[in-house]
Amino acid sequence: MSVAKVSEISSTSTKSFDDAINLGLARANKTLRNVRGAWIKEQQVRVTKGKITEYQVNMMVTFVIDD
Repeated sequence: MSVAKVSEISSTSTKSFDDAINLGLARANKTLRNVRGAWIKEQQVRVTKGKITEYQVNMMVTFVIDD
């Protein structure tokens, strides 16, 4: 039987939502072991002078706890 835990993280990118997700997961994998999935809870953009300057995602990362 496995027991999992969920951690909420926020990640940003100047390129895209996809890049923000990948950067967030890469960073989570440096700290958390056994990452199994992520649920993208929110997406938002920052706008400067009418143009998108940053993409942000808030995600719930699921990881299995070691026995």
